[in-house]
Amino acid sequence: MNRLLLSAPAFLATTGVALGADAPVDPTKVNVLEIIKEGGIMMWPLGLLSITSVVLILLFFFTIRRATVVSDRFMRVAESLIRKRDYLGLVGYAHRRGECIARITQKTLDFATKNSEAQFTEIREVAEAEGSRQASSLNQRISYLADIGAIAPMVGLLGTVLGMIRAFLEINTGNVEVVRQMKLAGGVAEALVTTASGLSIGIVAMIFYAVFRGRVQRSLAELEAASTHLLALLGSQLQRTGRYQQPADQTLPPDHPEEYEVPRSQRTAPSRADQADIHGA
Repeated sequence: MNRLLLSAPAFLATTGVALGADAPVDPTKVNVLEIIKEGGIMMWPLGLLSITSVVLILLFFFTIRRATVVSDRFMRVAESLIRKRDYLGLVGYAHRRGECIARITQKTLDFATKNSEAQFTEIREVAEAEGSRQASSLNQRISYLADIGAIAPMVGLLGTVLGMIRAFLEINTGNVEVVRQMKLAGGVAEALVTTASGLSIGIVAMIFYAVFRGRVQRSLAELEAASTHLLALLGSQLQRTGRYQQPADQTLPPDHPEEYEVPRSQRTAPSRADQADIHGA
């Protein structure tokens, strides 16, 4: 009897292990591919937008950097060639470089060398115009991420509307068996999946747009400082060579004030008393 009582717990434990081994595994596991399939046809444009955003993010990480806008090597070479007054050599060197400051330098010096009678103010205008074009190009490139951030939630909302239409069409059939088979849940799932996908793509795109916008603003500030430095150096070199001076036809007052006649447009009008005296006389 005692042996039976002692062996009973071991028997129960063995039976419990066997029952646990034969217990079925919970089949309700979440599969990402199945969730994507529930999104319906609108997941195709959302997938295209997500791939495009990933490509743009990777591209901007390598192209929007300080070295691609203003590089220390180019600045050193440009300063050296400007001090040597080798403008054609600097134009050729800037043509081989890919920085934004190289494009500004090339356009400016190309105009200055081809137009020997141009004033420094005209040369400055050419540099400012090219600088504005480079700044617009940088801002235009990162604006694609902002466009994706705005379009993706709208596409997800369209998928939501289509999913809800599908759900209401299932209800409109009036077949209770269809509703019992959870076909109604398919339309609701499509609506929720497309909304979540569109919002996810839009949020990620806007986050990286903010990051790259900060990079662009810092790069443009350095580009403006570098352009101003090179223009000031170029202006000093042109002034030393007598390239541009004060215009000769500018009228200046003579050295002796008594010999200077005030222009008629700058003379003071006579008072009323003077006018009365004149008429009385």
